[in-house]
Amino acid sequence: MVINARITGTGSCVPSRVVSNHDLAKILNTSDEWIYQRSGIRERRHVDAGVAPSDLGAEAALKAIDAANLKPGDIDLLLVTTLSSEHTFPGTAAFIQRKLNLGTIPALDLRAQCSGFLYGLATARAFINSSQYRRVLLVSVEVQSRGLDFSDRGRDTAVLFGDGAGAVVIEQSSDVERGIMAVNLHSEGEHAEKLWVEYPSMAQSPHVSPEIVAEGGVFPKMDGKFVFKHAVSRLPEVVEETLNQLHLKSRDIDWWLFHQANLRINEHVAGLLNLPLAQCPSNIDRYGNCSSASIPILLDELVREGRVSSGQLLGMAAFGSGFTWGGAIVRW
Repeated sequence: MVINARITGTGSCVPSRVVSNHDLAKILNTSDEWIYQRSGIRERRHVDAGVAPSDLGAEAALKAIDAANLKPGDIDLLLVTTLSSEHTFPGTAAFIQRKLNLGTIPALDLRAQCSGFLYGLATARAFINSSQYRRVLLVSVEVQSRGLDFSDRGRDTAVLFGDGAGAVVIEQSSDVERGIMAVNLHSEGEHAEKLWVEYPSMAQSPHVSPEIVAEGGVFPKMDGKFVFKHAVSRLPEVVEETLNQLHLKSRDIDWWLFHQANLRINEHVAGLLNLPLAQCPSNIDRYGNCSSASIPILLDELVREGRVSSGQLLGMAAFGSGFTWGGAIVRW
């Protein structure tokens, strides 16, 4: 029997608290116009006190499990992608596993930053295609608001990121016409410091200190122009690579789900690939950059709105810190 890996359920969860550009303009030297022109973001969601990443991840996971007509006990493997871990250790997967009562199945974190969902998709597919596991729960969750510098020093990154979670159930299937058709992954560690959080760092002594915190070493740093330049180069490359692998053309894809980091990046990439913007849905204006959770949140929205039909082809692509990037094609 030919084995394929197929997404059978989707789910998402975003905090109820909306933080608009106007809200940020009250505490930062910025404006709605400045943020929107550079990113396409109007608002984002931030968690309230007492809400943990595993809370968002568990809720998104339960929705995905229910959509797949399964129960938590049916899951064989839990994969979690995040750049905003609940704790240094253990991984966030351990806390989501506990909240879902998943028993003693393997549960692990993957760290590929904004490309995390695609790295997770490839990992789940490999486990399923090898017949080691039949049902994989992939959860991508980020709570970034607690790690941002809400001062003018950190303005350029603080306005971009939001909190949220997206999840999918991926199952073994004998239907070779539907499922995860291709995933291509890349990384380039040469540019790791162009988008990173330097501390806490086990490469340094001390790994963190009050002085490091005061100097902003624990907050994200980004060379925006450098990241933009590489994103608009690497994303078209991986899209073309993935299309060519399946002998497809861009016009064959029904929906393009790009990582929601910056609307201007996605518009530029769509232009380079001659993709109609109507086929490149976006929710960055409402949620900001939810890092690894961006694509699965967008996917869940499209599915629940009834915009994705059986047999349609979905293209996905993401670029993030590391640098990491990847592309995937899924037949629904």
